[in-house]
Amino acid sequence: MNSRLDFPTTLLAIQQMFPSEGAAAEYLQAVRWPDGFACRFCGWSGEPYIFENKPTILRCRKCKRDTSITADTVMHATRTPLQVWFWAAYLVTTQTPGQSAIQLQRQLGLSRYETAFQILHKLRAAMVRPDRDRIGDKWPVEVDETYVGGKTRGEGRGVHHKAIVAGAVEVRAKVVKGSNRTIYAGRLRLQVVKDRSAKVLEMFVNESVEPQSHIITDGWVGYDGLSGLGYDHKPVVLNGD
Repeated sequence: MNSRLDFPTTLLAIQQMFPSEGAAAEYLQAVRWPDGFACRFCGWSGEPYIFENKPTILRCRKCKRDTSITADTVMHATRTPLQVWFWAAYLVTTQTPGQSAIQLQRQLGLSRYETAFQILHKLRAAMVRPDRDRIGDKWPVEVDETYVGGKTRGEGRGVHHKAIVAGAVEVRAKVVKGSNRTIYAGRLRLQVVKDRSAKVLEMFVNESVEPQSHIITDGWVGYDGLSGLGYDHKPVVLNGD
């Protein structure tokens, strides 16, 4: 994002910065073309023509072709106002317990649950950096895996229609004056994996955690090979499992 642009950090700030669809479109235009608009069709640079009733469309004054400021973004071809997207992005990135589609629908006054779900899904996907670095190094890392999914009925006992998600989180510590040391979660890496085998879990750890980091897991045999990969592995056996 353009470092010259202010970033809203409070509810009042986002309300003041984006009072209209035009203000939101102007901000997004500045983010996408920090050095000024350049037509992707003919290469012309300058101030485009902006329709008053369609602020997300920029028309090149040379070739007369239109460019949508939401093209090639998570908002591509959206019919939802930019103000709604901006508010959704703020809520999703600032709510500590997380945000559900139902909560988003209620808070933004959306008539359809499907709209809230799609916005939430696209924002979550956009929050993952494809070139993200590996965690650990300076902090211990806890690694575990779990099944994620809703309950199923009428299909007998066992696990049905659930995904296995592996997770690695930094275990950080800070000293609060006048109290004991406080443990809190640092950076997090999550990935859907096909099974709980050693091959799959070792690949996840290798892609997510810095070599030689201190890793804490449970006693699952799928983690037994981590020491051989150069990690300082400490399995914690609970209840003989």
